[in-house]
Amino acid sequence: MMALKTAMALAAGILLAGCASRYTPTPVATNFPTTKQAKLQAAYHWGVISDNIEKSIVAELKKSPPRPVFLNEAREPTPFQRALTTQLTTSLVNDGYAVTRSPAGSLKIDMDVQAVTFTANRPQYRYHGERAALASGVWVLSEIEAPLLAGVAVGAGAWDSYDWFNAQFAPGATPRTEIIVTVSVSDQFRYVARSTSAYYVADSDRILYGIVDPEPDEPKLTRLFKVRGDM
Repeated sequence: MMALKTAMALAAGILLAGCASRYTPTPVATNFPTTKQAKLQAAYHWGVISDNIEKSIVAELKKSPPRPVFLNEAREPTPFQRALTTQLTTSLVNDGYAVTRSPAGSLKIDMDVQAVTFTANRPQYRYHGERAALASGVWVLSEIEAPLLAGVAVGAGAWDSYDWFNAQFAPGATPRTEIIVTVSVSDQFRYVARSTSAYYVADSDRILYGIVDPEPDEPKLTRLFKVRGDM
């Protein structure tokens, strides 16, 4: 019986391989390996972004002789851009860098925030499986390669491993809004440092990142009638 199952599996594999097209007019669409991308949901998260940007910039600035820096803020900054510029200024000053109020003779720090909108109802991929209670305070996640049991008592209660296991995932569907943040440090001749990163944005907070959705079209309340014949 086992030999029969093995032979059938091999035959199925050969059949599937034979069905694969050897030539296509365009590349076959495939998925990227699973990755994670942070979702911005609070002003505190903006500070985390600022700290990461400052660390990457400082690492590059240390490779050259020290020079003052000037943060070139946008003429009409969004709430996000204003906060990021303020927090980055604070971090650089606290780290001992000379942040000038004039661009003359300074390295210029430019910040570009590109907001992009994808289609609604994007899929959200998480761990496959559902929780089931084995006993009071003991849970099992089914349909996972190595079922994870929880029954660790913490204080007067039990630790629900299902919630712990999924706490890393942002609630709700995958946002359709993302931002790409690029910070550049340059003089009139070259780029000294550059940092680019992407983040999810809560769709309800789009206005904070400069995305203004158009007003819905109001229904027309008037109707035209064409009169024919003599009155």
